[in-house]
Order: sequence, then C-alpha cells, then structure tokens
Amino acid sequence: MRKRIASILLVALMLLSLLPVPAWAAEVTEEVSVGDINGTDGIDITDVNCLYEYLITGEQDGSLSEKQFQAAADLNKDGQINIYDLQILYEVASGLLSVNDLPGNDKNKVKIGFICVSDEYSVPGYCFINDAKAAIANLGLTEDDYILKTNIPEDSDFSNIAAELVDAGCNIIFGNSFGYETYMMDAAKEYPDVQFCHFSGTRAHTEGLSNYHNAFASIYDGRYLTGIAAGMKLNKMIAAGKFTAAEAKIGFVASFDYSEVVSAYTAFFLGARSVCPTVTMDVAYTYCWYDEQLEKTAAKTLIARGCKLISQTSSSMGAPVACENAGVPNVACDSCNLDLAPNTYIVSSRINWTPYMEYAIRCVQNGDAIDTDWTGTLSTGSVVLTELNTAVAAAGTAEAIKAAVAKLESGELHVFDCSTFTVNGSKVTSYWADVDYDPNYSLDTQVIVDGYFAESTFRSAPYFDLHIDGITLLINS
Repeated sequence: MRKRIASILLVALMLLSLLPVPAWAAEVTEEVSVGDINGTDGIDITDVNCLYEYLITGEQDGSLSEKQFQAAADLNKDGQINIYDLQILYEVASGLLSVNDLPGNDKNKVKIGFICVSDEYSVPGYCFINDAKAAIANLGLTEDDYILKTNIPEDSDFSNIAAELVDAGCNIIFGNSFGYETYMMDAAKEYPDVQFCHFSGTRAHTEGLSNYHNAFASIYDGRYLTGIAAGMKLNKMIAAGKFTAAEAKIGFVASFDYSEVVSAYTAFFLGARSVCPTVTMDVAYTYCWYDEQLEKTAAKTLIARGCKLISQTSSSMGAPVACENAGVPNVACDSCNLDLAPNTYIVSSRINWTPYMEYAIRCVQNGDAIDTDWTGTLSTGSVVLTELNTAVAAAGTAEAIKAAVAKLESGELHVFDCSTFTVNGSKVTSYWADVDYDPNYSLDTQVIVDGYFAESTFRSAPYFDLHIDGITLLINS
C-alpha cells in the first residue's frame, strides 16, 4: 500500500506543475472540516482519492463549494493545493497523524476524557470503551487525543478524576454511569470551559448549564424488536406442542423498579405480545445493576414458575447461563452470547454510543453548541441489535424485525401505543410523568401524545413507569 501511494504521489507531483493555482486559493472561506474533501463529516481513503483526482484533473466532484474545497484541501495552509497536502491527508486517513495536528487547526483542537464505571472485562464497560475507540478512529484522531479512566466509582472519586482530566488538557469529558450525575454537574460548574456529556442522566434540560449535557437512546425500540423475536419463538414452540398458547409465559430479570427498567421490560413484553397475543410475563427484581449470582438465581426462580423464555436488563451471564443449563430460550442484553449459550441465545439489543460521541466531539472541534438533551434512535445507528442466532430463532424472525424497524422509523408504529395495553383494566388516555427533576419527584409533564406514551421525547432518559396489565411483579424475589 505504501509503495502504491508513493507512486500516486510521484505522478501527482509531476502533473502538479502543469496546473495553475486556482484564482480562489487565497479567499477566506466558510466553515468546513480540514481534510474532509468529499463533505461526509469524516476523513478516510475516499477523501485521499478525491484529492488525488483533483490533482490529476484539476476538477473536484462538486460536493463542496470552491471556498470550502480550498479550506478542506489545503491541509498545510500554504495557500496552495498540491502533493504535500495529499501526503498529509493520506497520513491522517491512515491514522498516522491526527487532524488536530494540522496547521491552522489549533482553534479546533480537542482532547477527550472518557470516565467509565467499570472496565473492558464487563459487558457495559467493553461496549462503552469500544464505542469510544470507534468514534476516535472515525474522526481521524489518535491515542494522543484522548484519556480513558476505568473503574471509577459513583462517588467523589469522579470529581478528582475530572480534575485530573481537565489538568491534562481535556476540553470534553464523557461519563457513562447514571450515578455520576451530581458529581458531573458539580464539575461542569467548576470548569465552565469544559464540556461534560453524561449518559443516562436526567437533569441537564432543567439545570441551565451550557456545558452539561445528557444523552440517551430510544433503546425501548430495540427491546420491542427483541420482544418480537421472543414472541416468534413462543409461537414456534406452541406450534410444536411444547406448551399451549395459554401457557405462553415469559420471565424478565430486572434490576430496579425504576423507569429505565420498567420502560425496558414493558417494551420487550409489548413486542412479544404483538406477535403472540396470549403471552404474559413475570418480572423478578434483583435490586442491583450487576450481580451474576443474583441474576442467575432470579432466572431459575422464573423458570421454576413456568416461564418459557427469559430476558433481562443486566448484561451479566447469570440469566443466560441459567437458561442454557435449563434449555430455556434467552434474549440477552448488550452482548451476543452465542459462544456461551449456543443452544438458547436468540438475540440482544444495546445502545451504540459512537454516533453521539462523534457528534459531541465534532461540535467541540467546530465551536458549535452541543444539544442539552440528545436522544439517539434506530435511524442514527444508536440502537442496534446483535446478529440473530438463526439456529434458535423462529423462521421469519429477521423479516418480522425488519418490517417493524421500517414502521418505527416512519412513525407508523409506536412502542407504547396506548391502544395496545391497559392499566388496571382501563385504557390510558392521560398521564402526567415526572420528567423535570425536583427533589419531591412531582408529576410535571403530560406524556400521552396522539394516543401513545411519548417516551424519550420530553427528555432523553426514559420516564415510562406504568405497570401495565399482563405483567406480574415478583417484588420480593
């Protein structure tokens, strides 16, 4: 590859002498990302190819205006576009050079801090860390442009770590745990020139801090889709005579009786019921976010109660292992469990944080404001499903999920359509939720819009906390 690019550079250099410097070369330009030759908000080999074609032909593809092209292509800021710019661009696209190190880019220089409550040896930590590394790579940044802190507890240690990152030059910091909220807001007040981006937080939209931001995603969409996979599996087992339609009960290992969790298991249940109308569900609470043994015990309890399929909010292997041992199908959380549970694992959903990280970092680079409260969707690539285990899933599952995705993205389908559930035997036509944080958890926002519960509309973090009919809560489990 290096020999090929060297040949390309040599040819371009020879031809360059035949090309006049464009008349617009010295003009002041509008905003554009340096190196983004084709205007796709990223730097890769396609940008190298575009610049090479320009050097050969003297023409660019029209993706950018002349002014924008000059700003993007003159990487060394010498007023000309030539072989030296091509060489620099190749090094950036190859990861050998950071875009922040380009001449004239000091005003957009970014240093990123990532604070993680766990590490790569836990599924949530693994996902967060790999999403962060993907964002760094996609933006043409290098290891020199970020600092990662792992196993940081949800206490005052966060404040100390934030201070360390600021002292190290970080001007944007991401935190991935709900329990960081108070400490992250305090840090934002102490360091007003640093952007703090908090995953799963609830208070940014009411705090009035220009440098404190919340982000979440419509993961309930992903839960609903995996629920469809669960319902299809139930139908297959009913057709095979393993149990009757009246016995189609599923189980859910839940962390806390908290809106984020209630939203997750309710969406899963509604997805299952959309294809298997007779399904019911038992929910066993563990009262912790991650405990493999407790979750394994809860799954065993649910199986003993006659649950034919199990899902969960935690990403530990407790429930999947219990299911594999018992031969009970499982819909996982955050990770593909195919290797450890090949005979029972069906599918999983998770939040992909890379799109948000890229967006927020690019805002800092460009001097733009970051949304106070940001919600990722299926369309933004923020809600993703793992590859379907076709050896366990029912035939037609992939097609059913694809059809539902199209309806969710078009707005034809809403997960919490009030026509699809009741509470205490009655339809829900009006509901006030606690969306705007206050110490008394007072109800402040009407969240029924056009006949559906508008989850993650009035803030990014979930606030669905209705206990609908068909779901039995095992509070003391």
